[in-house]
Amino acid sequence: MPPTLTLVEGDEARLVELSINEYEALSRLAIVDVTPTHEAGWYMLAAGRKIGAVSLGDRHVIVRPKITNLNRLVFLLGYARSSDIWRDDTVRLTGADELLPALAAVFSRLAARATEQGLLQGYRTVSDTLPVLRGRVRTGEQMTRRFGLPVPLAVEYDDFTVDIVENRVLLAATLRLLTIPQLSPDSRRRLQRLRIAFADVTTPRRGQPVPEWYPSRLNIRYQNALRLAEIVLTAQSFEQRVGRLVVTGFMFDMWRIFEDFVCTALSESLSRRYGRCATQYSLHLDEASRVRMRPDLVWMTPAGMIRAVIDAKYKAERPAGFPDADLYQMLAYCTVLGLKDGHLVYAKGNEPVRIHRVARADVQLHCHALDLGLPPAELLAQVDLLAEHIASPQHLS
Repeated sequence: MPPTLTLVEGDEARLVELSINEYEALSRLAIVDVTPTHEAGWYMLAAGRKIGAVSLGDRHVIVRPKITNLNRLVFLLGYARSSDIWRDDTVRLTGADELLPALAAVFSRLAARATEQGLLQGYRTVSDTLPVLRGRVRTGEQMTRRFGLPVPLAVEYDDFTVDIVENRVLLAATLRLLTIPQLSPDSRRRLQRLRIAFADVTTPRRGQPVPEWYPSRLNIRYQNALRLAEIVLTAQSFEQRVGRLVVTGFMFDMWRIFEDFVCTALSESLSRRYGRCATQYSLHLDEASRVRMRPDLVWMTPAGMIRAVIDAKYKAERPAGFPDADLYQMLAYCTVLGLKDGHLVYAKGNEPVRIHRVARADVQLHCHALDLGLPPAELLAQVDLLAEHIASPQHLS
């Protein structure tokens, strides 16, 4: 394998020579699709449903998204978290950029700008045991665990500190981005300076959930950097050892990005018309409730009567058309919910809606396609047209 191998979603598989440890690492982590050939040591590699970068010792595998305009991709990444902020002029990436180094460059600039006036400070409630009184005595603990002794005192007080949620989120994103291979020298320098600036902030532990922050007038100068930090922290980060090979990576699941965008944008559009939406709605296929199903999105009346069911499917274009399994799954949803129409939303081009009329059943399965390469305003207009189609009276009879 060359020192850096670049794969693109939807492209044909590449014939590559791998060591046994490299093969095991790529197969175990499901980063790309790896198929052995008849010749020992040679494998067919193709991009799967993840994008990002992985380092196999001194070698790197980069998986680029099918969407060539990275601003469009960042818009999709951030829409579910803040639908009103991620537009083309927010990040200003170019087609020549690699996604992860480009995100690191933009984040380092936004975070440096946010903190140039000093780190944000706030009050944090601290529980501690001290030899002197500070704040309030925790009477219950003092009596039960300290046996009423005068010192040390179990106290609780408010501390004005930089160790607050906003700074922890920025620090977590900074440390995550520093693991990316092929960072530009400027980006790495800015990230290192940020890490030093956050020296008094608690370092996040591996596996801990990202702390939640809430926008306010106090953290307004942090908000763009925080929203980009959330995108960075949604990526799958890993560091493992396979034999003597150290494997590190930073990947996004494209199917999850697409599903989150479709559910958020379509929920907004349908809810403006009438009723409300619910994601990952729990159903059971059988009367004994042993087989669970979870459609991505259901649209219902305020009283809770389900009017439409939608499933988002991120798949690369295939000449053979839509996979049969998706249709079977949607038919099961419609049968259980008693609906005459079900809707599958794919990430594809500008094809017209395909309708499959189920034989000997009064059910129609609609296959829609969203063009993710469109500018944000046009893509959201396409979602609105889809919502109109779903909500049309003939589908709700």
